[in-house]
Amino acid sequence: MNKTLILIVEDDRPVQNLMITTLKAHDYRYLTAMNAETAVLEASSHNPDIILLDLGLPDMDGIEVIRKIRTWSNVPIIVISARSEDMDKVEALDAGADDYLTKPFSVEELLARLRVTERRLAMSQVEPMASSVFVNGKLKVDYSAGCAYLEDEELHLTPIEYKLLCLLSKNVGKVLTHTFITQNIWGHSWDNDVASLRVFMATLRRKLEKNSESVQYIQTHVGVGYRMMRIE
Repeated sequence: MNKTLILIVEDDRPVQNLMITTLKAHDYRYLTAMNAETAVLEASSHNPDIILLDLGLPDMDGIEVIRKIRTWSNVPIIVISARSEDMDKVEALDAGADDYLTKPFSVEELLARLRVTERRLAMSQVEPMASSVFVNGKLKVDYSAGCAYLEDEELHLTPIEYKLLCLLSKNVGKVLTHTFITQNIWGHSWDNDVASLRVFMATLRRKLEKNSESVQYIQTHVGVGYRMMRIE
């Protein structure tokens, strides 16, 4: 089995050295980039399994790096940043990041996030490609193509919104708790994950229910979670 290849995008040399030492000690392969331009080049040319990304890069904000990479790759991106405000986290996740770790971080937590991401990668590789198309009212989700449509028009969803839509549609009619959803989307469930989830669910709902007369696809169960309603 090939060792996991990780791209470290970090311009703070001591932090980069800590990551390198940690990855070496746990038998990971790694690449490094000190700025956004090199990061995009390394990601496109070496196809890493996971990217560890700092947001405060000298030549471009890390959010833009995420957006650039997401135009051609779904490689898991774990943001590691000193920005600790909820909106910074939401912006990164909304741009397409898969996880967010706040500096200063512990080596143990970094390794735990990597293990969770590796498990998700392994599951996606062994699961058979879903060939079915989910239809609910005027909503259609084509799992194999990775697209969703409303009234035959493609919905422009962020990676997180699409993951949420798939999770809800595959459990249509069931109430999914906040913990269940955040565990499935991000691999963990912390208090600020629920705050992020509310933001993403609101943006997804706006795209599905464009006016007050639209069909309600997503039902909120206050303090519990969300459910996709079955539409006849």
